[in-house]
Amino acid sequence: MSEGSISIEYAMEKASGPHFSGFRTPTATSVSSTTFSDANVPRQPFVIGVSGGTASGKTTVCDMIIQQLHDHRVVLVNQDSFYRGLNSEELKRVHEYNFDHPDAFDTEQLLECIKKLKIGHSVQVPVYDFKLHRRSSDSFRQVNASDVIILEGILVFHDQRVRNLMNMKIFVDADADVRLARRIRRDTVERGRDVNSVLEQYAKFVKPAFDDFVLPSKKYADVIIPRGGDNHVAIDLIVQHIRTKLGQHDLCKIYPNVYVIQSTFQIRGMHTLIRDRDISKHDFVFYSDRLIRLVVEHGLGHLPFTEKQVVTPTATVYTGVDFCKKLCGVSIVRSGESMENALRACCKGIKIGKILIHREGDDGKQLIYEKLPTDISERHVLLLDPVLATGNSANQAIELLIQKGVPQSHIIFLNLISAPEGIHCVCKRYPSLKIVTSEIDVALNEEFRVIPGMGEFGDRYFGTDD
Repeated sequence: MSEGSISIEYAMEKASGPHFSGFRTPTATSVSSTTFSDANVPRQPFVIGVSGGTASGKTTVCDMIIQQLHDHRVVLVNQDSFYRGLNSEELKRVHEYNFDHPDAFDTEQLLECIKKLKIGHSVQVPVYDFKLHRRSSDSFRQVNASDVIILEGILVFHDQRVRNLMNMKIFVDADADVRLARRIRRDTVERGRDVNSVLEQYAKFVKPAFDDFVLPSKKYADVIIPRGGDNHVAIDLIVQHIRTKLGQHDLCKIYPNVYVIQSTFQIRGMHTLIRDRDISKHDFVFYSDRLIRLVVEHGLGHLPFTEKQVVTPTATVYTGVDFCKKLCGVSIVRSGESMENALRACCKGIKIGKILIHREGDDGKQLIYEKLPTDISERHVLLLDPVLATGNSANQAIELLIQKGVPQSHIIFLNLISAPEGIHCVCKRYPSLKIVTSEIDVALNEEFRVIPGMGEFGDRYFGTDD
């Protein structure tokens, strides 16, 4: 076995560790920590708001979600912890105090708490004494940064600022009689109140507040769960959705038109090889081609299909799909030409156009050459460029395609690696096109190079880097 083969197998094995296809903190040998500011930024947590009427089963739903997400760090923040402490005058007339009104909560402190958790900071959550109707002055609940933050309370959907911090909003629905029975049991057993005071408070404050504030906020919910914790099907679907989101890069949560192919040890291993500056040109081309083929296949999966039936050799009808007929590729010269062979291997006889944009630094873009199919406005377009850096060249190419009559929604931009800056640049301007990539890197450096990146892809692929 050759020395080169040994090094490749070793690199593939070394890449077989746990990983995310997202932000990766670079090592000291790859880039200085002062090169860019986003290197140590933690992944954004997934924030879930759970609302519903009193005793509707919100806590039960939260507990079930937490149990099923046992392999992730999950924290529960109760809105009840942010009740304002009553002053002496309010304590004297506590039975006339409306604990179900929005003004009963310290929303500003709640906002500050969730914002800190979202940026990876630990917080101290107040501990509220429901018997004394005041916060504990000498104890707090320490809540650390987590993968999932669940914010639970009857009025967590009331304030728009709080809603804007949520990735998912769940409303737990339950019959009013069931909620009343649960409330009586909870307040008498856990909070030391008598039945008459609970019923009086329910009729005077709880039910009117539900009608005025809680029920109207139901319209903001993404998911409504009837029967609360008894609805196992709904909770299973919610947990499955959360797991999917947790596996996504943060930018995929911001831009639903960005798709990162599912990372595997093989994909990670191939990225390790092509990013290695000491790899041979032959191996760089070989593993780049493998990755490009995967990206192309994934991109083709986003094209429209029509149902088609065929008869198999066993004289049985098979119902499948027919490929999109009106399709073409467009490569951004010259790096994009490295992706053409993979596209031709997947799509027999496909037409491929070319766009050449002259670059000087990060500015000074100039369209030099374009050769496109005459009927490109009638086709879906796979735009090819292995590296999405600043996004400026991509935007100019996309703008040209739109001028030629191609709808945004008919453009799928394929690349191997993308910088967050480039994704922001393209997606903000063209929200209807799709971006398919194999990994999103950390950032751009001062020279507008992708970090950790893979250098000048075209020079390495075509052997002109010497």
